[in-house]
Parts: sequence; C-alpha cells; structure tokens
Amino acid sequence: QVQLVESGGGLVQAGGSLRLSCAASGRTFSGYAMGWFRQAPGKEREFVATITWSVGRTYYADSVKGRFTISRDMAKNTVYLQMNSLKPEDTAVYYCAVSKGGGSPYDYWGQGTQVTVSS
Repeated sequence: QVQLVESGGGLVQAGGSLRLSCAASGRTFSGYAMGWFRQAPGKEREFVATITWSVGRTYYADSVKGRFTISRDMAKNTVYLQMNSLKPEDTAVYYCAVSKGGGSPYDYWGQGTQVTVSS
C-alpha cells in the first residue's frame, strides 16, 4: 500500500520561501509520476507541479512557473516542492500524489500540509 506523508508547511510572509517534502513508501516508483496539488478555501483542488520519477521530467502550472521547483531524491523516496517568492494567493493545503504515469489519474494522496502566506 502506497503511503505519502507531507511536511514543511507553515506560515510565511509574502516574498518568502518554503520547502515542502513528501516521503513516499509502499512500492518502487519507477515509471510513476509524483505531483503536487493545492486547494484553497472555497476553491477546487488545482494542479501545481509534477515530476516523472525515473527521468525527472517536470511540468508546472502557469501560476507557479519560475517560482516553484519540484524535485525528487530517489534514494530517499522523497519529492520536494521548493516555493520561492510566495504570494498570498499561494495560501492553500498542499497535497502530494502519485500516478502510474502515462496520463493515468493520481491514485494515491497524502494528508496535506497547510501553507499560509501573509501579506
């Protein structure tokens, strides 16, 4: 059973930085994709970034491109989201998720970590 545990959220001022971590366990992730999503109060969950586990190819939502960086440490089975130049509109619960790749849906989700950016 795949388990995902996020950490690293918190309160930060606008313009600041945070790094989120997602520790994954339960299987090998070769060929899989790992993603970050977020959900703000009263809004739908939205895609933030994704990385292919084996090759490390990355994709970003336009709203975070140039400010956020997704990466992975294969030895630690951990995915990171480095968030710089944070804005109040980045405030949300951030979720880590796993997909089997190739356009498959994200089947496994973490519990989420709160990120709050004050103005």
